[in-house]
Amino acid sequence: MLTPLTVTLAVAALVLAAWCGWAAYRDQPTKDWHFAGMAVVTLLALVQLVIGIVRLAQGQDPVDGAVIFVSYLVGVVACVPVVGLISLTERTKWGSLTVVAGAVVLAVLQVRLHDIWGGGFGA
Repeated sequence: MLTPLTVTLAVAALVLAAWCGWAAYRDQPTKDWHFAGMAVVTLLALVQLVIGIVRLAQGQDPVDGAVIFVSYLVGVVACVPVVGLISLTERTKWGSLTVVAGAVVLAVLQVRLHDIWGGGFGA
């Protein structure tokens, strides 16, 4: 697909995980600036979704199939907003840890997306 974007999104997700992990370590809930970070990661995920759909529309096919690829793309886009919403309802360090878990899952999903597309050979 687009390897630089995949790597950037994975790194951004891990930075978000570390940032919210630091807040959890200090017994703090997610703050407004954490939500700004979540918005940046979500925006990158939306860009990845659009690029992935455009590549599919141009006739490029992932190695493992288009349905699995699109499913992972949608999961990536939904991952951070869902944990962000959960962290709003849990205004303790556990809300921050929820974001940590979601961001780590997003980073792992990036590795899987890279594999589904064909290890970057389709880029």
